[in-house]
Amino acid sequence: MSNSTFKSWYQSGSPWVWLNAGAVSISLIAVIGLVLLIAVRGLSHFWPADIMSVEYNEPGLEPTVLMGEKVNHEVVPAERVPSDYPLKEGQTTVERYLLKIGNRDQFGLDFRWVNKDWMGEISYPKDILAIERREWGHFYGYLLSVQQQGETVAEGEQAWPEFQQRLERSNNLVAEIKYIEKIEIGKINQALESLRLDERRLELDGVPEDNPAYAEIEAAKALENEKYAKLQTRLSELNQALVRDQVVLQMSNGQEVILPLAKIVDVVKPNEMNRLEKMQHYFHEVWKFVSGEPREANTEGGIFPAIFGTVMMVLIMSVIVTPFGVIAAIYLKEYAKQGFITRTIRIAVNNLAGVPSIVYGVFGLGFFVYFLGGNIDEIFFQAKLPSPTFGQPGLMWASLTLAILTVPVVIVATEEGLSRIPRAMREGSLALGATKAETLWRTVIPMAAPAMMTGLILAVARAAGEVAPLMMVGVVKLAPALAVDSVAPYLHLDRQFMHLGFHIYDVGFQSPNVEAARPLVYATAFLLLLIIVVLNLTAISIRNRLRENFKASDN
Repeated sequence: MSNSTFKSWYQSGSPWVWLNAGAVSISLIAVIGLVLLIAVRGLSHFWPADIMSVEYNEPGLEPTVLMGEKVNHEVVPAERVPSDYPLKEGQTTVERYLLKIGNRDQFGLDFRWVNKDWMGEISYPKDILAIERREWGHFYGYLLSVQQQGETVAEGEQAWPEFQQRLERSNNLVAEIKYIEKIEIGKINQALESLRLDERRLELDGVPEDNPAYAEIEAAKALENEKYAKLQTRLSELNQALVRDQVVLQMSNGQEVILPLAKIVDVVKPNEMNRLEKMQHYFHEVWKFVSGEPREANTEGGIFPAIFGTVMMVLIMSVIVTPFGVIAAIYLKEYAKQGFITRTIRIAVNNLAGVPSIVYGVFGLGFFVYFLGGNIDEIFFQAKLPSPTFGQPGLMWASLTLAILTVPVVIVATEEGLSRIPRAMREGSLALGATKAETLWRTVIPMAAPAMMTGLILAVARAAGEVAPLMMVGVVKLAPALAVDSVAPYLHLDRQFMHLGFHIYDVGFQSPNVEAARPLVYATAFLLLLIIVVLNLTAISIRNRLRENFKASDN
């Protein structure tokens, strides 16, 4: 290529077009690769892997049999191997496997590294059980017999179907107990608390004790206590029925263990399952993860409360931030006199977008929780004091804090949309006799609606992933109840909640069992990405529909 040809090609801008296209392509590949990595690392955790049984002869120790799932594999260079490791002549690497051996209550750990050099014959017995427990993680072993109140009712080949049947009964009992404790007794506690507050209000108002209102409250309390006593009797019966059955299991070292069915969630024989059965179990496990509640310091069970809290917070934040951001942008663009003060406000708004999110958390804690929430308690919930209602971190204050954090994004995007509307559109509407308010409401805002939705999309994307400010204004490790339930007023904005972002932080960095928690970190991160994508696609769909309706584009 001659110098003149190269110069002409360079000045045409083609190199920059190709450079930008390459940068975008590389970025897309990196993002897609990252999402796929997170998805594979997280979702593969729920696949029922085969369980191996291997003879292990570690020098200096008695031979033993290990049982578990092969989780990881690595090759260690010889220079990183301890000096007392018996390397063979010419051996430059040591191959080892990470096995999930389970039975943490018996062995003291869930995972164990084993060296391939010390592994003997590997087999996959079809009668090995993988038991998911409510505590202490998974249990691996052989089923010997099923017991009822200490007496053997089935053993051998009859034990497996009897085990499955009695486990279903046990899980039904657990579900009924949980429903009574969380729903029925929860309603009674709410009613008793409401009656207590009514009585406290009468005392604060100076109503004498011989007033008939006190007698009505006491009668209502007696009725609720009677309901409570009946439920306690029913719970006692269910708990007695729950502890009826046990199973006798044999671990890899030959030791027998008696395990109550009340502590078991699910059981499978993965080595005996075909591909279709494993696929069915896989989707069942994924559904349990999405719809269940966490257990074992959040390293077991599901994450539904965190999903619910994240979506609820984002929806409330969107309802708050959209009108405030749009109104502020309309005033700055359509009504405010363009001068020094307006320019200063715009600069301040742009600067707010760059403030660290933790600063918003400190502001939300000080202003919303302590000042605003404390005053609300003094005015409206005096009967509950000193126990706070809104004077503590909760869903409302978290949503407001994120609304303030994201409102600059909505303001800037809306202003940009308003700037793109031709002046002739406004003048034409005014010339036809419309007032400025009518022009704004019927012409300008509909045409700027796609830009408003763009601002909302950006706000949702940022708010859903924030963690630092939420740790101060409402998010907790484990929320005892959802913000929405069947007890009036049904939406409890004062309650603390769980959040997917904080859940990832807690499981990944605060977990006592790192290896068990790592797959759940990936799975939760993938689910958070999926929720953000769904929320954004919903907003994009609304924006595109608005563009079609009003024939406007924010390009």
